[in-house]
Amino acid sequence: MSPKVFILLCLQSAIQASSRIEDEDDDEIGVNKTWVLAPKSQEADATHILNSLLSGYDNKLRPDVGIKPIVIDVDIYVNSIGPVSVIQMEYTIDIFFAQTWYDRRLRFNSTLKVLTLNSNMVGRIWIPDTIFRNSKRADSHWITTPNQLLRIWNDGKILYTLRLTIEAECQLYLQNYPMDEQSCPLTFSSYGYPTDEITYRWRQYSIEVAHQRSWRLYQFDFVRLRNTTELLKTIAGITTVLTMTTLSTISRKALPKVSYITAMDLFVSVCFIFVFAALMEYATLNYLVGTKRPNLTKRKLKPESCAPGVEPCFTTITMNNLAQWQEPEDELPDDCLEGKDCRSFFCCIDDCQTGTWRRGHIRIHISRLDVYSRVFFPTAFLLFNLVYWISYLYL
Repeated sequence: MSPKVFILLCLQSAIQASSRIEDEDDDEIGVNKTWVLAPKSQEADATHILNSLLSGYDNKLRPDVGIKPIVIDVDIYVNSIGPVSVIQMEYTIDIFFAQTWYDRRLRFNSTLKVLTLNSNMVGRIWIPDTIFRNSKRADSHWITTPNQLLRIWNDGKILYTLRLTIEAECQLYLQNYPMDEQSCPLTFSSYGYPTDEITYRWRQYSIEVAHQRSWRLYQFDFVRLRNTTELLKTIAGITTVLTMTTLSTISRKALPKVSYITAMDLFVSVCFIFVFAALMEYATLNYLVGTKRPNLTKRKLKPESCAPGVEPCFTTITMNNLAQWQEPEDELPDDCLEGKDCRSFFCCIDDCQTGTWRRGHIRIHISRLDVYSRVFFPTAFLLFNLVYWISYLYL
């Protein structure tokens, strides 16, 4: 056999071998395509369902707003607990946090019973504003994609789960150390909705813990987990003052230290003054309403009433010691000096001669004080903003 024939045979066999490999690859790819891809009808149906559900959907409004409170069923799966920092009084916990609720706006009729979606759909529907109240730091897992799951059933049921690692505060009571037992809570609630808008409910068998072979607490023995439900009442008012103080502190930390007053310092300071003044006005009104008139044995006070059968709308604040002077009852008519108006807002020594308008007292019209404050504070703040922004932007 000549060398040329030998080379041709080798090339022919190589071509045949490569063609067989390509045929086998094509067969395998064909099998994979048949197994992976869903039918076109279901894919089109799911796309149509999502488009129809999101058409006209307002994710800023909670389900059944104005009708009834929404119930959020909660499940927690604990991956691991620890470490526990005794010095910092905090602990770390890694959980899968699942919330389930019903949204009637997301009902659909289809052969598909449930839609399993990724994190891209989370921001397009209403999600509970759940926060962990005693967390110091919290991180959600984003590798390789956001660890979030969203499922929508055809009856409007929604399941939303995410994985979190939380460093939570744990107040330790060490009176019996080292023979002590500590209870470290993980408290969550809605951030903005009250109890008549959102209620949380534990599902049955709602807490599960991974086997302790996969995690371990050092210096501690894990005893058990338990779940409780409480109604928490938060107090507003003082929070505004603390917020203004925090804003002032943060703004100073973000700027270089200078000896002069900046526009930010001026605005925050004036806002703080308005908030503090409103708080003092509220406290003053509460004090005046609750002030009781002194009972004097040798004289009677006859305060004027706003209308027949209505309680007096004035209150009398004692400024001096009433026991220092005693006057007969018949010398206390409610007559004012000629040309003086005893119905004015303030009436002091020089304005009135006898009666409840007397030395050592100031008479304040409580309802007028409240009305004046409601008008004065917004008007003054509006004028301040007008002058402030015109001065800094245009002058």
